[in-house]
Amino acid sequence: MSPPTLYGIANCDTVKKSRVWLQDAGVDYGWVDYKKTPPTTALLQDWIAQVGWEVLVNKAGTTWRKLDDATKAQVVDAASAVALMLAQPSVIKRPVLEHGGKITVGFKPDTYQALFRT
Repeated sequence: MSPPTLYGIANCDTVKKSRVWLQDAGVDYGWVDYKKTPPTTALLQDWIAQVGWEVLVNKAGTTWRKLDDATKAQVVDAASAVALMLAQPSVIKRPVLEHGGKITVGFKPDTYQALFRT
């Protein structure tokens, strides 16, 4: 099995916490910064198939709050969510951890512990 991949933004506090957790646990993982390598349509569609677009669009974040009301109102389904996430990768909830073909969105130490229990 390939090592897990962590997706996020380097200066995000939650991403920093997840990276520290993985390093402290000795987990070898890949790192993808949304700002440097935005996700593809296919990747976002795969993630949406697993967890739903509502989980991936971070409506509590600064990027969402800064969007105008018309743009927010257009996000009503998976296709419109993908379009927004492609245009504004910072609106994707962070971090996204791919491990064993599945994803986990957000960071909870208990969830990571369960994933990497040896």
